[in-house]
Amino acid sequence: MECALNFIDLFAGAGGLSEGFIRAGYTPLAHIEMDKYACDTLKTRAAFHWLKANNQLQKYKKYLYEKQEKEDGSKLWAQVPKEVIDTVIQSEIGEKTIEGLFESIDNLTGSKKIDIIVGGPPCQAYSVAGRARMGKAVEEDPRNELYKYYVKFLEHYNPQMFVFENVLGIRTAKNGEPLADLKRLVRELGYEMKVEVQVASDHGVLQNRQRVIIVGWKVQDENGNPTNLHYPELKKEENRYEVLKDLFIDLPERKHGEGQLCAPVKYTKPLSEMKYLKKSKIRSSNFDFTTQHIARPNNENDREIYQMAVKMWLRERKRIDYSKIPSRLQRHKNKETCLNRFTVVDPYGCCHTVVAHIAIDGHYYIYPTINPTIENVRSITIREAARLQSFPDDYYFEGSRSAAFRQIGNAVPVVLAHKIAEKLKEQF
Repeated sequence: MECALNFIDLFAGAGGLSEGFIRAGYTPLAHIEMDKYACDTLKTRAAFHWLKANNQLQKYKKYLYEKQEKEDGSKLWAQVPKEVIDTVIQSEIGEKTIEGLFESIDNLTGSKKIDIIVGGPPCQAYSVAGRARMGKAVEEDPRNELYKYYVKFLEHYNPQMFVFENVLGIRTAKNGEPLADLKRLVRELGYEMKVEVQVASDHGVLQNRQRVIIVGWKVQDENGNPTNLHYPELKKEENRYEVLKDLFIDLPERKHGEGQLCAPVKYTKPLSEMKYLKKSKIRSSNFDFTTQHIARPNNENDREIYQMAVKMWLRERKRIDYSKIPSRLQRHKNKETCLNRFTVVDPYGCCHTVVAHIAIDGHYYIYPTINPTIENVRSITIREAARLQSFPDDYYFEGSRSAAFRQIGNAVPVVLAHKIAEKLKEQF
């Protein structure tokens, strides 16, 4: 019998990394996240996993069927042991909180060994968008320093390995100083680490998302002997699937503003016809419905641009240039930058990167409606965004529509996290 591997998830967000590790058989001992809605999502997911393990999934189904808008998950959380929900700790990670966090986690874990630490510190300070938005202030942003607290967790818990996810900009931020400092700090603790860019679409996700995945490992074991630990060998996979026919097609049609945040939605095609959804475990045989298939309302002005953008993409495979649309439709004075602010999801391949900005408006994620009219064009739903991030359809994102979109945009794709977790598991 294989020994269960334990992990803690720092800056856990909605739990994309965690879900991948749980799927590979690891046990989460604690999740730390500062955002209330993301914590609520993590609690709901922790309840799901406990109920599933104890053959009580009907309680979770009932919760989804009866859920009301503006309700949190308390009704569900009350149906599982308190210690399951307590694994989710809502807190910032910083100088003022770190000792208290160690104490909380130590109380949760008791004498259990933590084998691996995972997580991705918030990356606004390293992202191109963050730098553009914040200008000089980005240099002083406290989020630049969060990697140092990640290192303090390594020091306190001494795991065999760690996984640190971030945006590409971490390699060049402040001329590469934070990354060089991270390497120096972990080496002082006896770790070696490797920095690689992983493209989600190379690993079974229908999204061209590029992220830095850093993996670190102990150079020596407790007896001072060299370990065989190393960066996981992630083989590139050929993608034979398409967003529209393999990822979106079994969800009921929606017009802008249609759908409900909580209502269950029946599939329009059997699972047997949806090879990609089955292979990626986005759809499972446990459920004949999903939720959160809700589209944003869009004004007529935007829908007219959507229609033009979709037609151009379907006919010419070209993106619409904001500076070239009719001036009567232009609502932004800035015609020099962000000319791709209206972008259609590619129906015939992989989607472009899903980011947290999807919570603000859906213009960058226009649904590829095959016969677009002003009436039927829209941006993607919460569930479609979640599928682009390879979250399973039984994953429920707590909070408002915007909160759900933000959680999804900030996540690590579940299928990519699972591939990493499986490869690391071979080394333990």
